[in-house]
Amino acid sequence: MDDLKALRREQHKLRLSWMPWLYFSLKPRHRAWAEAWQQEVQARFMALETIQIAEGCFVAPEARLFAEPGRTLVIGPGSSIAADTFLHGPAVLGRGVSINARASLDGGAGGIHIGDGTRIATGAALYAFNHGLAPDRPLREQPVTSRGIRVGADVWIGANAGITDGVTVGDHAVVGMGAVVTRDVPAWAIVAGVPARVVGDRREKR
Repeated sequence: MDDLKALRREQHKLRLSWMPWLYFSLKPRHRAWAEAWQQEVQARFMALETIQIAEGCFVAPEARLFAEPGRTLVIGPGSSIAADTFLHGPAVLGRGVSINARASLDGGAGGIHIGDGTRIATGAALYAFNHGLAPDRPLREQPVTSRGIRVGADVWIGANAGITDGVTVGDHAVVGMGAVVTRDVPAWAIVAGVPARVVGDRREKR
């Protein structure tokens, strides 16, 4: 019986890792062990990398967080990072940000800044650097540039969407599933397509 209980708890941990929104509505009988588990997970990340994790966060142990000195990761209160996320600093996540499974974010040199309450869906990719394309040398020898990416508050970035270096996504915007964003997105805009273009305005939705 004890073995079955232990197996069920490990399965519950795995469920939370892949669906971290469930962590924030755990029943009291699960809350104590889950919080203790998260304290251990987060302490390990902070001991190994240059990471600051605020109170009330969930970080899946299967996430891949990398933050060398000078590439700090700052994770704001109540944020969550799901399993198989790749997150390389510098990056700042605001309050209540959620990054779902298999998202990939690299801050380059310019960094990534994500505003409060923003949701980043499964498989989304944000890369804050770019390679030169000059024909006089191989691609592997091209210079790398990095202007950074800024994502506002209350933004929804859909599954498998991509955001390229130098882009700013305004507050309350929505980036559709599979879109590739290569230019700034206005606040409240809904964008979709490759390359992404404005297809609507959230203020007109009811």
